[in-house]
Order: sequence, then structure tokens, then C-alpha cells
Amino acid sequence: MYTIYFDMDGTIADLYGVADWLPRLRAEDATPYTDAAPMVDTTEFQLLLAILQNRGYKLGIISWLAKDSSNSYKKAVTKAKRDWLTETFPEIMFDEMHFVQYGTRKDYVAKDKNGIIFDDDERVREKWRGKAINPNIEDIIEKLRLIKEMSE
Repeated sequence: MYTIYFDMDGTIADLYGVADWLPRLRAEDATPYTDAAPMVDTTEFQLLLAILQNRGYKLGIISWLAKDSSNSYKKAVTKAKRDWLTETFPEIMFDEMHFVQYGTRKDYVAKDKNGIIFDDDERVREKWRGKAINPNIEDIIEKLRLIKEMSE
């Protein structure tokens, strides 16, 4: 089975909807990452992911850290993103979690090179080797339902 990967910022976490997110990131404030609202229905998302995991799919997170940041801020952002995932999706155990330098090729860090990725960044989708889905155009929950149905 494949691994289904999720980007965080702009895909499942509404970082860009947090007030003053960019000046706060530039000031190396990690709280916008914990303040972000989920961009999916958390109950249905967790239910669908649990079903898919039970059917053999693996789940992963591949998320960039803040651009042009210090090492201490990268650590703070990694912790904030992990905390957000744990708080927002307490029922999900991700098989892989990669929090990487901004701009890193996500297909390079993924264990499943033919996996599925949900990512709002066109550059990531263009270079991805497996199936890449733009969550801004295609509803994540609807696509997960289709994956679930195909695995029945």
C-alpha cells in the first residue's frame, strides 16, 4: 500500500489565516503554528485516516520549517507543529513525520517515493513522483473518501 503524505501550512493548517502570521514568523515567534485553525473537519479526517490505516495505508507529514530561520527557531517550529498535530488529531499516529528546511524537495525525504501527497505548493506537486493533489482545488476529505472507496 501507499503512504499518504500531508503538508501542513496552507493544506491542513490555516497558518495564513492567523493574524500577522508573517511578521510573527520573521520575529521568530512559533505561536502562529499552534494558533492555526484546522482546514479540514477534524472528526471526519481522523475517521477516514483510521480506516485507511486499517486497510494498510501509511500516513506521513512533510512540512517545511520557517524560511531563513535560526537553528533554535527551527527547533521551536518543529515542536509547535508536532504539538499542533497531537492536539488537532489526537486519534492519528503518523508513520512518518518530516519537518525540513524550507525549500527541501519533499520527494527526497519521503520513504514512499510513489506515495500520494496533499500539498498547496505547486513546486512540490510538480516534482513529486507519485500522485500529487492540490488541496486548494480538490477537497481533502472528498479525495480521502475516494481513496477509501478504491481500497474496498
